[in-house]
Amino acid sequence: MTATRVLVLNSGSSSVKYQLLDMRDASRLAVGLVERIGEQTSRLKHTCVVSGETRERTGPIADHDAALKRVSEELAKDGLGLDSGELAAIGHRVVHGGMFFTEPTVVDDTVLTEIERLIPVAPLHNPANLTGIRTAMALRPDLPQVAVFDTAFHTTMPESAARYAIDTKIADRYRVRRYGFHGTSHAYVSRETARLLGKAPEDVNVIVLHLGNGASASAVRGGTCVDTSMGLTPLEGLVMGTRSGDLDPAVIFHLQRVGGMSLDEIDTLLNKNSGLFGLCGDNDMREIRRRMDEGDEQAKLAFDIYIHRLKKYIGAYCAVLGSVDAVAFTAGVGENAGFVRAAAVAGLEGLGLAVDEARNAERGDTARLISPEGARVAVAVVPTDEEMEIATQTYALVGKAA
Repeated sequence: MTATRVLVLNSGSSSVKYQLLDMRDASRLAVGLVERIGEQTSRLKHTCVVSGETRERTGPIADHDAALKRVSEELAKDGLGLDSGELAAIGHRVVHGGMFFTEPTVVDDTVLTEIERLIPVAPLHNPANLTGIRTAMALRPDLPQVAVFDTAFHTTMPESAARYAIDTKIADRYRVRRYGFHGTSHAYVSRETARLLGKAPEDVNVIVLHLGNGASASAVRGGTCVDTSMGLTPLEGLVMGTRSGDLDPAVIFHLQRVGGMSLDEIDTLLNKNSGLFGLCGDNDMREIRRRMDEGDEQAKLAFDIYIHRLKKYIGAYCAVLGSVDAVAFTAGVGENAGFVRAAAVAGLEGLGLAVDEARNAERGDTARLISPEGARVAVAVVPTDEEMEIATQTYALVGKAA
């Protein structure tokens, strides 16, 4: 019997998202989420897609080891347990792979050591990713564990885009460069956009706008990333839910010298108390829209700053690519907030960008064009599927190794 199933694990600091997929037809067999790990109020929600049954369990789950054992138990109830011979591999999302990892990689001791070495540049993410991998390895030591890196898609950026203009010896010593994130999403969406246009990825130039609580843009030329908005960490770039995005680095010195703030306090400010939340007290775009409709000037200003930054990146990436075939909106805000899409391209008709009001107002969970018929540049809404991308890359790698 050929093993065709892949379990995808996305381990956060206090959560585990998971999906079990059958790669014969790329179908989902089960999906679930364990959250608030380490608390008395831990919660597991599991859905067997095959039967349509959803089960929820609440109560303390001490750690990731216990969480994955619970996941295994739920899968086993559906006849989909981790001990199944049909399970080909477990694919893990790993946020930071530096320049060492440019493609999906079967995990061994060397890989684990390198992911650990990258913790200083991804202190919130890589430790949790490592915990998930080690726990899964303990549960199924015989099974290939594959790490799929958020940064990998962006390692094709030329040095002119990836380098910061600081002393190269210092930059190289401390591995300071632009890595980019959301890579699995940008890879999937750029490829799906090409498919939507009826073209091969290598024949299409796409600007991908991944707009969620975290947000990033990428310029993809012929299926290859040539620039992206996030940098050494996910803080750089667009205005996000709680992150500032681009700002003058001297702001940090100013806040330390004049404001007396510690580096930890500034770190918290820029990552957790900035962006839309810092500007208006809300980081939910739906709530900001409601407040704007009621005439709230602070919410309007926050939205205007968000859109202004977004327009700047669209324009910049038009220049980077030279010619653009499509702009694709994805992730929670990009897929669902038509008013954000309309505002982002308003006034950019000179670049060939516009949205059709009726098309933009339509809701759906499939890729679709929202630009007017015959538009010079296609504007698309393309739902992202990072789990599918991780499963696809994992299965392709395991198949090659077989």
